Amino acid sequence: MASKESVADTARVLDRQVAMIVWRTFAQSGLIEMAESSAVPVINSLSDEFHPCQLLADLMTIREKLGSLQGKVLSFIGDASNNMSHSYLLAGATAGMKIRVAGPAMYQPNAKVVERAREIAATTGGSIDCYTDPKLALVDSDVVATDSWVSMGQQDQKAEKIEAFDGFRLDAELLAIAKPSAIVLHCLPAYRGLEITDEVLEGSQSLVWDQAENRLHVQKALMVWLAQRAKA
Repeated sequence: MASKESVADTARVLDRQVAMIVWRTFAQSGLIEMAESSAVPVINSLSDEFHPCQLLADLMTIREKLGSLQGKVLSFIGDASNNMSHSYLLAGATAGMKIRVAGPAMYQPNAKVVERAREIAATTGGSIDCYTDPKLALVDSDVVATDSWVSMGQQDQKAEKIEAFDGFRLDAELLAIAKPSAIVLHCLPAYRGLEITDEVLEGSQSLVWDQAENRLHVQKALMVWLAQRAKA
């Protein structure tokens, strides 16, 4: 997209033909341009900065298992600069959760996202903390989440990132720092043996397959909700 015509022009064509636009892309800036140029709802199905649809599925999964989201401690371990980390910060803060993200010093979340998440948390009773030590982030956690270290468009950084994330692999030893009742989430696809071990991914605390199923349900619900709002 945007190779022959601008995103704005594409948006104006699409909103004459469809009821809503669901776009999985790379640049967040393109999504913003699409939304600003379209008269129909635009859903961010994934960008380099945020993954909101995935977070809806994750929050649904947490509620199914733990009940209320308010006050629950969620620790994200891995690339704290990626779209999942940013989304946990904002969505978790909105839900009144205590969000902890842990990653190497070079892979910390965007400062503006952290600032915004803390502003939200101040109104919901949540909290936001950033760590470079995964063990500190995991103490008394109710939910432990991770994601692939090598995201889309980063294959040329694979060797560098594997070295940088030494100590951040979610294995049984790290997971044991969290509450015994803690649940494990991973948005998939998983690089088994890198960011998460087989033992944890397939273990009794893992809800990754429920989490994957719930993407279907929340995205259907989101489209219905947006369609109803458009008719109102």
